[in-house]
Amino acid sequence: MNITITGASGLIGRRLLKNLGAVGHGLTVVSRHAGTNVPPGVGVVAWDSMSGPAPEESVRNANAVIHLAGEPVAQRWNADVKRRIRESRVLGTRNLVQALGKLHNPPQTLVSASAVGYYGSRGDEVLREDSAPDHTYLAEVCAAWEKEAVAAEEFGMRVVRVRIGVVLDARGGALKSMLPPFRMGVGGKLGDGKQWMSWIHLADLAAMFQFAVEHEVRGALNGVAPIPVTNADFTQTLAKALHRPAIFPVPVFGLKLLFGEMSEVLLASQRVVPAAPEAAGFKWDFPELGGALKDVLGG
Repeated sequence: MNITITGASGLIGRRLLKNLGAVGHGLTVVSRHAGTNVPPGVGVVAWDSMSGPAPEESVRNANAVIHLAGEPVAQRWNADVKRRIRESRVLGTRNLVQALGKLHNPPQTLVSASAVGYYGSRGDEVLREDSAPDHTYLAEVCAAWEKEAVAAEEFGMRVVRVRIGVVLDARGGALKSMLPPFRMGVGGKLGDGKQWMSWIHLADLAAMFQFAVEHEVRGALNGVAPIPVTNADFTQTLAKALHRPAIFPVPVFGLKLLFGEMSEVLLASQRVVPAAPEAAGFKWDFPELGGALKDVLGG
């Protein structure tokens, strides 16, 4: 199968390139930089997703497209950052889908990233793929992002939206930022720690994207492990895996001081369960947090 990937230089994209290449798929990376470092045999096409539709040569021969590109959310927000976060997802996806619509034979499948931010902060409510979106900034961005991806269905494409949770990998993402204070023994829960965290091991998330390409699933998939945990449980499990204490909670005012509005994302309670992947037969290698952290940390 020929697969085109946007955002392949990120944490998920790098793992996907490795996994998909290992099973013989033909791969093309679409990047802002033509000189992007990719494994041997992987094609690269330059494209700035804000500049207009993707080049025809990037998608012409594709059987499937995996769309991961987007401005990082984990940074201090201001008006310009929020604009970039939204436009990179909404306009970027629109420009990709416009290119797909111009093809005489468009790819059969589009698998687009989304995020559990779609649901907003919902306390103890169990959130499945059919749960309604929230109306916060990030939730509205996710809903608009997914709407642009779903537009590809007009061309007869099968569209899958993977709503990604907290991705666990020691080399990047949220966990990489958490590790230094925990390794120094000064880690702890965020706020009261009662907020739910929906997490997933990077290997399982990459496998879910591959599953979405190779199986006849469609619609939303919650890209999380089947057992969400509270932030307090997460921090205790992480501390145990590192053989360190977790006795220094980070107060809400401190998070707001450090991260501003983005602190709402860190404090959001999202008890998301992967009902659709389970129903489709997807299997996790790391369904529970202790085993996932042990693997990620090499313990």
